[in-house]
Amino acid sequence: MSKLVAFAAIQGGYNIVSKAEGKLKEAIDKYGPKQEIGFPNTAYYLPIIYSLMGEKVETLADAERVIKRCRALLPPHVKKDVHVPYLGPLLDAGIAAIFAEEIAEAILYVEQPDFYQPSVEDPDIDNGKLWLGAADDAIMRKRGVEFVDGTAPGFAAIVGAAPSPEIAKAIVEEYQKKNLYIFLAANQSGTTVAQQLLDAGVQIGWNTRIVPFGPEISAAVYALGFANRAGLSFGGIKPGDYTKMLKYQKDRIFAFVNALGDVNAEWAANAAGAVNWGFPTIADTDIPEILPWGVCTYEHVVAQVPHDQIAARSIEVRGLKVNVTEIDIPLTYGPAFEGERVRKGDVFLEMGGSASQATELVRIGDMKAVQDGRIIVKGKDVKDCKKGDSLPLGILVEVAGREMEEDFEPILERQIHHLVNYAQGIMHIGQRDISWIRVGDAAAEKGFTLKDIGTILHAKLHQDFGRIFDKLQVTLMTDKKDVDELTKLAREVYAARDERIEGMTDETTETFYSCTLCQSFAPNHVCTISPERTGLCGAYNWMDCKASFEINPTGPNQPIQKGEIIDDKLGQWKGVNEFVSKTSRGTVDHYNLYSIVHDPHTTCGCCEAIAAVLPTCNGIMTVDRDYIGMTPCGMKFSTLAGTVGGGVSTPGFVGHGKYNITQRKFLRYEGGLLRIVWMPQHLKEEIKERFVKRAEELGVPDLWDKVADETIGTSEEEIMSFLQEKKHPALEMESILEV
Repeated sequence: MSKLVAFAAIQGGYNIVSKAEGKLKEAIDKYGPKQEIGFPNTAYYLPIIYSLMGEKVETLADAERVIKRCRALLPPHVKKDVHVPYLGPLLDAGIAAIFAEEIAEAILYVEQPDFYQPSVEDPDIDNGKLWLGAADDAIMRKRGVEFVDGTAPGFAAIVGAAPSPEIAKAIVEEYQKKNLYIFLAANQSGTTVAQQLLDAGVQIGWNTRIVPFGPEISAAVYALGFANRAGLSFGGIKPGDYTKMLKYQKDRIFAFVNALGDVNAEWAANAAGAVNWGFPTIADTDIPEILPWGVCTYEHVVAQVPHDQIAARSIEVRGLKVNVTEIDIPLTYGPAFEGERVRKGDVFLEMGGSASQATELVRIGDMKAVQDGRIIVKGKDVKDCKKGDSLPLGILVEVAGREMEEDFEPILERQIHHLVNYAQGIMHIGQRDISWIRVGDAAAEKGFTLKDIGTILHAKLHQDFGRIFDKLQVTLMTDKKDVDELTKLAREVYAARDERIEGMTDETTETFYSCTLCQSFAPNHVCTISPERTGLCGAYNWMDCKASFEINPTGPNQPIQKGEIIDDKLGQWKGVNEFVSKTSRGTVDHYNLYSIVHDPHTTCGCCEAIAAVLPTCNGIMTVDRDYIGMTPCGMKFSTLAGTVGGGVSTPGFVGHGKYNITQRKFLRYEGGLLRIVWMPQHLKEEIKERFVKRAEELGVPDLWDKVADETIGTSEEEIMSFLQEKKHPALEMESILEV
């Protein structure tokens, strides 16, 4: 290991700590030691300091203690004529620099509260707002699910700027193809990769997985903070347990740093800091390297990598395994483009939405009639249109195979939405007979055709679900008569499916399914999914798990034989208990699927919503992750998730999917839907149709109007008068704590 890199990193650590000390002193002189600091809408204080030191930095006075610790961590400067092992002191200098930068960034929020854009996913480019700063907990948990389910295998933290916008775009698109997130920070002489991407016509923001954190090297702490919050939220790691946290980062969060441009001493200190996490740095310039293995999986710092090789080299050095299937279409393809929007002014062709009818249907076909790989386009194609045109669209996917079942049709059909969206420049919204597809100008210019949709579906459905079918062909139709005929057939099929699925009950089903996808972050969490209880994340129902098991018998969705009933009303079975105990490594020996008060189902950090008992109201509230305000239980969603997540059973609280609210077994032991007294307004509207239908079954058709939301109040006292005025049935029920 070079003495030069140790000298630079340690000197950089001294520089950063000294700057932070000065900034902190100025802030205390100006605002006073009691001035509150922190990152907006998070429950993790300053997350790097909190996770590694256990220190809750809430005021400038709190920050003084940490700065003193930073100063103590700084090692002696490297002596010219004395050879010592440099890695240990270098790591200490790096940690000191990272802690100091996190404090400096928190002070920036006080000094310039409008510099960053908290709680938004896309930068407000039109108004000159480029930098997003710290991700709030709603964004972090929403995106954390993608790290859990494997659609985001890791992230690339890029600091500096490429020699040109075209090179920056090429590097970033290589990472997008491999489904990585790209976190951006720092500049070279005022130029940033974020601005270069905008100049190259690339959309940035959380929705495209290209996140511009900040223009200075200190903004790199937001990438490390994101990783540490994942450990706290999903991994169940206690604040201050730095040994487990740093090991977790090395083993579970596959990240690395790309340093583009000249690397100064402060950049070297940040690179040294990242090594503590097991995150190596790969640079495009000729800097001293750290090649021996040790803290990182392989090399720690690799230099002078050509731009056309930096993506592949970075993935190799980090030890990241990425599975990418090439799709033979003229567009870049991958999950990173799923959130990309085709804006009105950039639309070349529109199908569905308010412009026309668009319908999607997957059906089992005859083995002899279905020709694998056959793609038929009936009617006009993209090349036959001019900018601004609209067409009706029917997508009929016919599958055939010995293992294919009718129950699998909606599982495959549901994939069309995100698989089409993965194509850069194509936007897909909705499903079934309310689909809406926009083809952007850039996609049309590159030669995109409707046949490419068939190519995507054939390749990806074979890749992901090939175990359950042998052949797949796709017909795309744009003549109104053909689309209308398909739509009529499809609506008959949809109705039959819904009736079949709604008719399934837990009592008549002997096999439930597990989901252990979240064990990559919450090692002891086991989700039990039944016909009347969808998964906590909202992404998996019983039929999804059945299909998943058919595809991958050794995967995360395993069958659970219910076995002997222990308590039918609570929802507890001997077979479920035995499976959960074994799969949680003995951490959890039982839980109840239908109760919130008595040993409820365990909760992980990526749950879609959380329910909590409101004793004064004798009812239950539920809040989803998209709501960032206060709730009547006295906690925001982020605090709730941090409190009850991690794979533990917490009486009075339980995570659940949004669809689960209107399933018949939802918290049945305490009274189910009749106990719901509060939920966010947007969630009420989202589930209104199903909610009203279920309430009618329960004999309270106006229950939806009796449920309070944040416009009524955000405390039990505020909503109580509303519940009394509306005569909410929960007020007349037996005490929820004594049921």
